[in-house]
Amino acid sequence: MAATDELVIADEPAGSLPELREKGYLTTKVGSIPVVVFWHEDRPWAIEDRCPHLGFPLHRGSVESGMVTCHWHHARFDLSSGCTLDPWADDARGFDVEADGDLIHVKARSSGDDVARLHRRLKEGLEENLTLIVAKSVHGLLDHGVPPAEIVRTAAEFGLKNRSQGWGSGLTTLTAMANVVHHLDDDDKALALVHGLVELASDTAGRPPRFPLHALDDATVSGERLAEWYRRFVETRSADSAERALATAVSGGATPEQVEGMMFAAVTDHVYIDTGHTLDFTNKAFELLGHVGAGAAPDVLSSVVAQTSQAERSEELSSWRHPVDLIEQMRLVELDLIEAVSAADGTVTPVALVALATQLLDADADQIGPALLATAGAGANLEQLARAVALAGSMRILRFHTQNDHADWNIVHHAFTFANGMHQACKRNPTDELARGVLHSAMKVHVDRFLNVPVARVRRVENASLADLEACWEAEGHVDEAGAIVSSYLEDGGDPAPLIAMLGHALLHEDSGFHWYQLFEASVRHHEAWPTGSDGARLPLVAFARFLAAHTPTRRERSKLVHIAARLRRGDALYEEN
Repeated sequence: MAATDELVIADEPAGSLPELREKGYLTTKVGSIPVVVFWHEDRPWAIEDRCPHLGFPLHRGSVESGMVTCHWHHARFDLSSGCTLDPWADDARGFDVEADGDLIHVKARSSGDDVARLHRRLKEGLEENLTLIVAKSVHGLLDHGVPPAEIVRTAAEFGLKNRSQGWGSGLTTLTAMANVVHHLDDDDKALALVHGLVELASDTAGRPPRFPLHALDDATVSGERLAEWYRRFVETRSADSAERALATAVSGGATPEQVEGMMFAAVTDHVYIDTGHTLDFTNKAFELLGHVGAGAAPDVLSSVVAQTSQAERSEELSSWRHPVDLIEQMRLVELDLIEAVSAADGTVTPVALVALATQLLDADADQIGPALLATAGAGANLEQLARAVALAGSMRILRFHTQNDHADWNIVHHAFTFANGMHQACKRNPTDELARGVLHSAMKVHVDRFLNVPVARVRRVENASLADLEACWEAEGHVDEAGAIVSSYLEDGGDPAPLIAMLGHALLHEDSGFHWYQLFEASVRHHEAWPTGSDGARLPLVAFARFLAAHTPTRRERSKLVHIAARLRRGDALYEEN
């Protein structure tokens, strides 16, 4: 039922009682809703005359045993309530019907709290991993003026309770979409939320629930000691012990700054763990709190502990030890870098930061640390260094040549999203341990240098138009064209807002993968971190356009389902030709 529908009686009688008995059904409308009145078991029944699954008219179905069966996908509905016996189909509406002499009248029933019902249906859609139910619920909630943050809160509560392993790609995608939904056109906002919700439903499907550990009873342990314990337990992969220490810190044993500091310290005690996902998950957990409120901190933050404890550590990998011991190279400058950024006044220019990013792309391993130290010595604070390293990560994608193995797009993607997570953390709560993390991300950019051989060059396009981007998603191989259009458009002073909305539209109308959402959100966030019109603001969007063009087109099934949900809500006849 749309937000504008009223609970009304049909303007005209549905027909006569003799006609109903003879034909078996009558059709009418109540407000904007088509209704069918069936004659069954010696009495009339009224139900919405469109299957809520895909809109097929129920009067063309079969009635028996108090049910109507839709002939399109064989969903069955209770005649008295309209509710389905097949939850994948969603519920239809039941209506009151009465005879006034020989005339049949139909009246809408009060649906009660429609927002509460839609929230319930959203949870049921998540539980059963039903995209159409999720999409219809989102459209309905937005139609009722429910803010996106409230939808995210409902989904987050579900996701945190229903994945025993804790935080995963679903909650990351949900948070990423919540972070960028305000950049999208109105028609795409519901689609962005549905993408996040469906990824969450898929990530929790078939998994046992999660039972968080509670804080130590009556503990008087200091924040410093809890941080020490937490890092020790993560170090020894004692996930349960680490979770209890964290739960105690969150419950009041430490300040919010101490809690964040200890969690990122544990992540950066080792190098580039789990290909950067652990850092990104931890950062996203803190970003999710910005949407759902600090009261959710115990459940949200504890959900990343198991993954942090179990993650693969890069110092255990040969690629970081041979032929050059990159771990040792970083240890040589780690303390000096911490001291340098502590003394920095943040006065370095954006141009100098872009120069650092460019330098990192071609630097040898023993030049990475000194390059960061020199820029910190010139005044760059931790946020600025992290921003420059993230830009270098995006430039790896920008320079990624299509002669590379297609799977290697993921390698350069990981470097950038790791560096972006590090940058976001440095913006919120810069610490000495995060200075180590910035060094780790800069070295990861170095490790991936072979993927820019040869270097892909972004060419210049005169009179670049955003309309020209559409063709880049419709056939494979338009990687360089997409990059050239976006780069030239921005260099010519084009407004980035419609570009971001268009890139988001293109992303959301594909059957996107987890990395796609990560990269879009990271590119937009990083674009926002730089002055308008600067290379720092331009290059991340160019990089994303190239990545997206390399992975499109797909079958676009999810966006079609969300479009169907919107049409069903409008009452369109999907079974008819457009």
